[in-house]
Amino acid sequence: MEGHKHKDHRKHKQHDHLAHIQDFKIRFIVSIILTVPVLLLSEMIQRWFGFSITIPFQKWVLLILSSVIYFYGGYPFLKGLFGEIKKKQPGMMTLIGTAISVAFFYSAFTVFAGFGKEFFWELATLIDVMLIGHYIEAKSVLGASRALEELVKIMPTTAHLIKDSQVVEVPVSKLKKGDIVLVKPGEKIPSDGLVIEGESYVNESLLTGESKPVLKKKGSKVIGGSINEQGVLKVKIEKTGEETYLSQVIKLVKQAQESRSKTQDLANKAAAFLFYVAVIVGTITYLFWFFNGSPDFALERAVTVLVIACPHALGLAVPLVVALSTAITAKNGILIRDRRAFEQAKDLTAVIFDKTGTLTEGKFGVTDVVSLIDQNELLKMAASVEQNSEHIIAKAILNYAKEKGINPEKVENYRTIPGKGAYATFKGKELYVGSPNLLKELGINLKDERIQKLQKEGKTVVFVVIDGKLSGAFALSDRIKKESFEAVKQLKSMGIKVFMLTGDSEEVAKSVSRELGIDDYFAQVLPHEKAEKVEFLKKQGYKMAMVGDGINDAPALVTADVGIAIGAGTDVAIESADIILVKSNPADVPKVIRLSKVTYSKMVQNLWWAAGYNIVAIPLAAGILYNYGIVVQPAVGALLMSISTVIVALNSQTLRRIRSV
Repeated sequence: MEGHKHKDHRKHKQHDHLAHIQDFKIRFIVSIILTVPVLLLSEMIQRWFGFSITIPFQKWVLLILSSVIYFYGGYPFLKGLFGEIKKKQPGMMTLIGTAISVAFFYSAFTVFAGFGKEFFWELATLIDVMLIGHYIEAKSVLGASRALEELVKIMPTTAHLIKDSQVVEVPVSKLKKGDIVLVKPGEKIPSDGLVIEGESYVNESLLTGESKPVLKKKGSKVIGGSINEQGVLKVKIEKTGEETYLSQVIKLVKQAQESRSKTQDLANKAAAFLFYVAVIVGTITYLFWFFNGSPDFALERAVTVLVIACPHALGLAVPLVVALSTAITAKNGILIRDRRAFEQAKDLTAVIFDKTGTLTEGKFGVTDVVSLIDQNELLKMAASVEQNSEHIIAKAILNYAKEKGINPEKVENYRTIPGKGAYATFKGKELYVGSPNLLKELGINLKDERIQKLQKEGKTVVFVVIDGKLSGAFALSDRIKKESFEAVKQLKSMGIKVFMLTGDSEEVAKSVSRELGIDDYFAQVLPHEKAEKVEFLKKQGYKMAMVGDGINDAPALVTADVGIAIGAGTDVAIESADIILVKSNPADVPKVIRLSKVTYSKMVQNLWWAAGYNIVAIPLAAGILYNYGIVVQPAVGALLMSISTVIVALNSQTLRRIRSV
């Protein structure tokens, strides 16, 4: 029930966000249509372009058209102005709202009074540009996280309940503690419980990060949502609802999301600063000229200061870069879900990777072969025996042989040796393929240092015995991605520390860490501990990014300063992350950081181009050089605004030169 409520809430929230974007779009279209006649009827525009249009009640028509643009098109900014003033946090909305209000009411006053310089076309174009800027910005950050909704989807909806010796299909929500359920091969385990009958390998990688399927037999605990791969299991339900392992992970994700801090946008900081400057300078300007005997001139100067202080370009400075950088990063296989986090990536000092499925392939496969005979012959014999088995290890050896172009052949007298391996005869030779227990049974002592080294690294070692002699061994584990080596190398060259988290054993973690050259690692870490490790490193002073793909990584992804999900991972990990690597390539992590730095640099440049000219324009608008015959008219201020807008647009376009990083 709670899951449905949450789902409805998420849908409602996303619908509100879409409606918000659509609202900006409609207001912009209406405003831009009405702006055309405002421009055509404005004396300044006519003088600039050398044409003349005169209609009856021209000033009143301008006032009516501008009133619609002001109240309808400017509504989001007026609403934002009151919201920011109420919170005592003036920002972009306050600056825009103040500028358009002063321009509108002063212009309306000039129509009624019959004298003074109106600002109708400046007002209309200012609202138009701000609307399209905020539309671009809102669209670029579309999409709230659906992490909890995706987590809930992992759980199966029905279960096979054993009741009065009959198997009955019931909703998982109806299960109670003590119920006995039947779990068939390929099905998800419906809830946390205890195996009371049967034996099978269960895939828990999505939940615990354990790369190998785990053998479950009578007395073993199983986790709801994990996948039964082979045999049939009878499970006694021990936990339901909020007590289950997955529900606890959901709770951790929710807590981490709610505690996440929000950073203020650069443009808002610039707007807040400009607001205070404009109000202070505008007030001083008005008082100065008023007491110098020029009330009309004083009002015109003050209005000019306020209008000039709100440059058109400021509304586009950040949204343009966001829109372009989002497209560029997408072409590089990087999807940005949270812009603030992407901007923070430039400051990262440490990256912590999940091992399984992120640095490694997340697939159980052959990593090493130690051959005491011809390797191709060893592979053919082992594959020929293993083709008769459905075991996960047998499949891995068979796949490895096929990758090497070696096809298995038919064997005779095949039989399994429970818990130890398999036996067969092949072209008159006796073949055994199995575990260390098989060697003990055959009385073979392991002396080969190469094989012993592989065992110490925590790898699963399978032995091949031909006619009573040890002929070779296969080491199996989760294989390291080739791109992982490049990712670690690049990050370290950037002066960024690299850490690794895994639910695997100390031996496996140490082996992978040493091979990749990772600075440090945390082994046998449970999901809630992963988030704690990220928090621990943050307290050490690191600006942290977490890179992962499993459900068990979700709390850590949202706890980190920047959460980066590998695309091949589960939906929940992606929805919990700020940035998604579509190509499942860990080498894209340093790309993210470099792109973040370039994007941030462009934003800062744009803000300077958008607002920096005010250093000169505002004093001139205030009349500081009036005695020298230099006075900035509102039209000149508008021209300066237009030039800064063009510069910002052109500067943003230079991002397109970045093909790849």
